[in-house]
Amino acid sequence: MGENPRGLQLTFRQRLTWFAHLFKALTRQYHTGLGQRLRGLIDADAVIVDVGAHAGQHAKLFAAMVPKGHVYAFEPGLYALSILEIVRRWRRLGNITTVPLGLSDKPCVETLHVPLKRSGTMGFGLSHIGADTSGRETVSEEIRLTTLDRFVEEAALKRLDFIKVDIEGWEVNFLKGAMETIEKFKPSLLLEVMHGSLARASATPQQVFDLLLPLGYQPYETFEHQGYAMRRVDGFEGEADYLFVPREKAHLVEAR
Repeated sequence: MGENPRGLQLTFRQRLTWFAHLFKALTRQYHTGLGQRLRGLIDADAVIVDVGAHAGQHAKLFAAMVPKGHVYAFEPGLYALSILEIVRRWRRLGNITTVPLGLSDKPCVETLHVPLKRSGTMGFGLSHIGADTSGRETVSEEIRLTTLDRFVEEAALKRLDFIKVDIEGWEVNFLKGAMETIEKFKPSLLLEVMHGSLARASATPQQVFDLLLPLGYQPYETFEHQGYAMRRVDGFEGEADYLFVPREKAHLVEAR
């Protein structure tokens, strides 16, 4: 428990906040309503990829849902990764593999910007690639990225059932490097789709839909504040998390 993010120079206040973030990650479980909504899509032996795993709240949830399956949690940021890895070990989550990489349209090195809050602490939940136009001070680090297609080939995955993506605007880049895998396995996907975030990567919400709809996906807009209610849509209808489900599995969502 005395670990700190290696490679990051933290102030005393940032170190105290790191311990607070770690405590929350170890002791609390968010998004339980989402797990209930997704139960019909995720079997006990499912394989899940969590892209932008942050401190592990979704990874923990998925690990509990797939006791006979596996979760690959991708998190390239040192601050978040240090918390995620401790959570995995202390909670004895043997069906989670942490992968210290980002996912994009090609293997490369990019700069990850971690915003600082007014208090000077790390706003690591908003870490992003691309220029920050908010005017906030940031801490930056180099990160390595690969593609999901390459990872799946190298890991020799035989199935992939679900993908969650929350990478603050890099979602289109991720999808471009994952199209072979998506076409092969037809996993359901949960993606954050935000105008401002995507603009940092010169992308748009429409591109997300243009990539997935031709592959036979039905999108649903999700509403977390309503207990993860879902509304069937034909395209982008505002900033939200969108669930994309193969049309032949849409009844598994709509029946709940």
